[in-house]
Amino acid sequence: MTTESLASDKATRIHITRLQRWTDKLITFRTTRPAGYEFVPGQYARLGLHNGGVMIWRAYSLTSAPNEDELEFYGIIVEGGQFTSMLDRLKEGDELWLDRQVFGFMTPGRFADGEDLWMLATGTGIGPFISILRDDQAWRRWRRIVLVHGVRHQDEFAYADELKALRASHAGIEGMAALTLLRAVSRDDPGQCLHGRITTLLASGALEQAAGMPLTVEQSRIMLCGNPAMIEETRKMLHERGMRPVRRMNPGQFVTENYW
Repeated sequence: MTTESLASDKATRIHITRLQRWTDKLITFRTTRPAGYEFVPGQYARLGLHNGGVMIWRAYSLTSAPNEDELEFYGIIVEGGQFTSMLDRLKEGDELWLDRQVFGFMTPGRFADGEDLWMLATGTGIGPFISILRDDQAWRRWRRIVLVHGVRHQDEFAYADELKALRASHAGIEGMAALTLLRAVSRDDPGQCLHGRITTLLASGALEQAAGMPLTVEQSRIMLCGNPAMIEETRKMLHERGMRPVRRMNPGQFVTENYW
């Protein structure tokens, strides 16, 4: 398929407008936004780059809010990765491709009931939660929101300052959720953070203790995004508590998305 037919049929060109490197491996990049491109916070896009005449596609969660003029993505540079090795060389003004279709069903609107939203993320799995928190809809929907971000090293806490600012800007406003931010480090000295993996902290009760409220079938709704091993282990623990995944004909208590 030629780039001309690709542009008119399946995808469209976008251009890098800004790059931010959190570490040598973690990168946030903003792009132009095509007219008519719509998404719901929590969804992801497919981005394409040419490699020797072949288009390579990868999924990236949208971190931007749906009302922004640009699109934003957050990801990790994988050493030797076919796509990310090219992404690592991009600079402002460079071109990539965006699939016209948006993907994913890990959105807060999947939940039919509940009062408290828990968002559990490892590594770059925090991406969709940034988009959700940049949009006021979730703040108006829930009584409390708990965001748990688990990483290996302290310097991997991307978006930390913005998350604190979002919490402060919504604090005490009637009709807006109270946001609790919990950070967990598994390898470094934790300092003021929790120490250990999210699954270990959940199993021990430390996560609920730090949040100041329990996970319950009646009130809690959980979104899991990140390492597949974390998601699988957490799913088992939630099943043991009587919780079930959201299905079309079953309201359920949690939704998941694997994200490396």
